[in-house]
Amino acid sequence: QVQLVESGGDLVQPGGSLRLSCAASGFTFSGYFMSWYRRAPGKERELVARISPSGGATTYADSVKGRFTISRDNAKKTVDLQMNSLKPEDTAVYYCTGAYYWGQGTQVTVSS
Repeated sequence: QVQLVESGGDLVQPGGSLRLSCAASGFTFSGYFMSWYRRAPGKERELVARISPSGGATTYADSVKGRFTISRDNAKKTVDLQMNSLKPEDTAVYYCTGAYYWGQGTQVTVSS
Protein backbone atom coordinates (compact mmCIF):
# COMPACT_ATOMS: atom_id res chain seq x y z
CA GLN A 1 0.00 0.00 0.00
CA VAL A 2 1.46 3.31 -1.12
CA GLN A 3 1.50 6.06 1.49
CA LEU A 4 2.79 9.61 1.42
CA VAL A 5 2.49 11.38 4.75
CA GLU A 6 3.35 15.06 5.06
CA SER A 7 4.21 16.85 8.27
CA GLY A 8 5.61 20.16 9.43
CA GLY A 9 2.90 22.59 8.44
CA ASP A 10 2.24 25.38 10.91
CA LEU A 11 1.39 29.03 11.43
CA VAL A 12 4.48 31.21 10.98
CA GLN A 13 5.14 34.93 10.79
CA PRO A 14 6.30 36.57 7.56
CA GLY A 15 10.03 36.16 7.18
CA GLY A 16 10.02 32.96 9.17
CA SER A 17 11.01 29.42 8.19
CA LEU A 18 9.40 26.00 8.13
CA ARG A 19 10.56 22.58 7.11
CA LEU A 20 8.05 20.20 5.60
CA SER A 21 8.72 16.50 5.46
CA CYS A 22 7.09 13.69 3.51
CA ALA A 23 7.51 10.06 4.51
CA ALA A 24 6.94 7.55 1.71
CA SER A 25 6.22 3.84 1.80
CA GLY A 26 4.88 1.11 -0.42
CA PHE A 27 6.89 1.82 -3.57
CA THR A 28 10.47 2.00 -4.79
CA PHE A 29 11.07 5.54 -3.58
CA SER A 30 14.54 5.89 -5.10
CA GLY A 31 13.17 5.26 -8.57
CA TYR A 32 10.83 8.24 -8.79
CA PHE A 33 10.87 11.98 -9.11
CA MET A 34 9.27 13.53 -6.03
CA SER A 35 7.48 16.85 -5.95
CA TRP A 36 5.86 19.35 -3.66
CA TYR A 37 2.75 21.13 -4.87
CA ARG A 38 0.57 23.67 -3.13
CA ARG A 39 -2.97 24.94 -3.41
CA ALA A 40 -3.79 28.35 -2.04
CA PRO A 41 -7.40 29.36 -1.32
CA GLY A 42 -9.17 30.24 -4.55
CA LYS A 43 -6.18 29.34 -6.71
CA GLU A 44 -5.10 26.48 -8.92
CA ARG A 45 -2.72 23.88 -7.62
CA GLU A 46 0.85 24.74 -8.55
CA LEU A 47 4.16 22.93 -8.63
CA VAL A 48 6.52 24.27 -5.97
CA ALA A 49 9.59 22.05 -6.38
CA ARG A 50 10.67 18.75 -7.91
CA ILE A 51 13.67 16.55 -7.30
CA SER A 52 15.12 13.77 -9.44
CA PRO A 53 15.40 10.19 -8.21
CA SER A 54 19.06 10.59 -7.29
CA GLY A 55 18.56 14.05 -5.84
CA GLY A 56 21.02 15.49 -8.31
CA ALA A 57 18.55 17.68 -10.17
CA THR A 58 15.96 20.07 -8.80
CA THR A 59 13.48 22.53 -10.24
CA TYR A 60 11.55 25.30 -8.54
CA ALA A 61 8.67 27.61 -9.24
CA ASP A 62 9.90 31.13 -9.93
CA SER A 63 7.96 32.35 -6.93
CA VAL A 64 10.04 30.28 -4.49
CA LYS A 65 13.49 30.24 -6.10
CA GLY A 66 16.17 31.26 -3.66
CA ARG A 67 13.85 30.77 -0.67
CA PHE A 68 12.85 27.10 -0.80
CA THR A 69 15.05 24.01 -1.01
CA ILE A 70 13.88 20.50 -1.80
CA SER A 71 15.94 17.52 -0.69
CA ARG A 72 15.53 13.79 -0.32
CA ASP A 73 16.95 10.88 1.62
CA ASN A 74 16.49 7.69 -0.34
CA ALA A 75 17.62 5.53 2.57
CA LYS A 76 14.94 7.01 4.84
CA LYS A 77 12.41 7.41 2.00
CA THR A 78 11.75 11.02 2.84
CA VAL A 79 11.55 14.21 0.83
CA ASP A 80 11.78 17.57 2.59
CA LEU A 81 11.01 21.14 1.68
CA GLN A 82 12.93 23.81 3.56
CA MET A 83 11.06 27.09 3.31
CA ASN A 84 12.79 30.32 4.29
CA SER A 85 11.79 33.98 4.09
CA LEU A 86 8.15 32.98 4.04
CA LYS A 87 5.59 35.40 2.67
CA PRO A 88 1.82 35.62 3.20
CA GLU A 89 1.38 34.48 -0.39
CA ASP A 90 3.03 31.18 0.53
CA THR A 91 -0.05 30.33 2.58
CA ALA A 92 -1.47 27.12 1.15
CA VAL A 93 -1.97 23.43 1.66
CA TYR A 94 1.25 21.72 0.61
CA TYR A 95 1.15 18.27 -0.96
CA CYS A 96 3.84 15.69 -1.51
CA THR A 97 3.55 13.59 -4.66
CA GLY A 98 5.42 10.81 -6.38
CA ALA A 99 4.79 7.53 -8.18
CA TYR A 100 1.40 8.91 -9.24
CA TYR A 101 0.25 9.17 -5.62
CA TRP A 102 -0.50 12.14 -3.41
CA GLY A 103 -0.32 12.80 0.29
CA GLN A 104 -3.14 14.29 2.30
CA GLY A 105 -1.51 17.70 2.55
CA THR A 106 -0.23 19.90 5.34
CA GLN A 107 -1.39 23.45 6.01
CA VAL A 108 1.11 26.30 5.95
CA THR A 109 -0.15 29.70 7.07
CA VAL A 110 2.06 32.77 6.92
CA SER A 111 0.55 35.61 8.89
CA SER A 112 1.42 38.16 11.52
